[in-house]
Formats: sequence, structure tokens, C-alpha cells
Amino acid sequence: MASTGYGAIETRIVEYKGHNGDTVSGFLARPADGKPHPGVIVISEIFGLVNHVRELAFKFAGNGYVALAPDLFHREGPGMPEEIAAKVREQGGVPDARAIGDLEGTAAYLKRMRSCTGKLGVIGYCSGGRQVVLFACNTKSLSAAVTCYGGRVVMAADQLTPRMPKAPIDMIPNLSCPLLCLSGAEDQNPSPAMVEQLRQALEQNHKTFEVKSYEGAGHAFFADYRPSYRQAAAVDGWQRVFAWYGKHLA
Repeated sequence: MASTGYGAIETRIVEYKGHNGDTVSGFLARPADGKPHPGVIVISEIFGLVNHVRELAFKFAGNGYVALAPDLFHREGPGMPEEIAAKVREQGGVPDARAIGDLEGTAAYLKRMRSCTGKLGVIGYCSGGRQVVLFACNTKSLSAAVTCYGGRVVMAADQLTPRMPKAPIDMIPNLSCPLLCLSGAEDQNPSPAMVEQLRQALEQNHKTFEVKSYEGAGHAFFADYRPSYRQAAAVDGWQRVFAWYGKHLA
């Protein structure tokens, strides 16, 4: 437990059942006030459950959410995060079916917690942004979702693989909750054209959504530990994230 400007925050590693009943782990951060709060699933970039992702979970906890960042690379470990992430990339990414199962297990764990109201949101970055759309289209457990520069939401036929057999954009008719999409206008994956395709799919399927693209920002503009960080876009993005959750998870 740590005492900060946020108030007391409890953090710990937890284990629960994921895809096919496998045991997976995650980093949990929650307010230590004994009150129930909405939950947020925090999905990492392709680098896995590194310190930056734990800091994101801590930030959500400090703003009144029970945050759980699942280790979707759990089966590829143990080892250094960089080595595990490289192994996942070499294999072609986390299989979509496995990601959905692990994220459903994450949602179920949060819903069982006394400190969680049962209202759940999800947020993800880069590959995690893709998994946000994937999961939100294959679950009924969410009340809000935020995808941040999710690559390969839009996929050409020759990009499909046994691990990723269907583009998330083609699943939009099944989207189960409001979706906020944040991207950089200088990004190439997703490019502005891909973001526009997603916007059109959301509109055509009469979904509740908001799309915001930031001029002067590219991929990973939220990542304050990397040269890609763009302060103005990140500050505005955080305001939009918390407003979105405030509206849909209250």
C-alpha cells in the first residue's frame, strides 16, 4: 500500500482463470478506501506488462477505478519483458481467441471483487488498442471501451492469419458498448484512412462512439517514457478518457 497525492492505493499481482481455464496473472491497483468503484481493464502495448503499464493502472486507481492490467504474454514467460515480447511478435502476436478468453477472465475477476461496482471499462494501446475492439465485439461484460491508436483493426485479406483470422472492423456489428477512439494524425497503423474506415463502420452500425485524431501526434503519443510522447495530445486524451468513463461507468 502506498500513500500518494491520490490517497492510499493498494497494488498487488493477482491470478485468475483465463482462456481454456488457464491460470493467468495481472497487476491490480485500486483505491484503499473500502468503497466500491467501477473497474477498468488496462491492455498493454506489444511490449507487455512493463512498468509503464503498471503506472497506467496506478493512475486509474488514483482517479477512482479498480484497475487490472492482465499479462496477456503470461504463457510465453518467464523471462525479461523484452525477450517475451519479441517471442510474441515472432509468433505473430497473441491469438485472438486466447486474448478474448483471457480478457473475459479478467472481467469476471473484477466483477467478483467487492471493491468493484461491476461496471467495467477497457482501454488499450497499440496492439492492446486492437484487442479493445476485438474484445468489445465479443463480450457482454463491458459498459465502455477506449482504443488508443490500435493497429490492425483494419486488415487486408492477406494480413489475416490463423492467429488473427478476422479483422476487428468486420466485427463492429457486434460491438456491445460505447467506443472512444483516440489516434494520431501522423500515425500509419492506424493511418487516418483506417481511422476513417472505423468511424464509418461505427456510424453505419448505429453505435455510440467518439473519434478524435490529434494533429502533430503519431503512434504512442500517450507513452511518456518514449520519444513519441506528445504532451498536448496526451493531456487532452486523458481528459476525454475520464469523461468517457465518467459518463458510461457511473
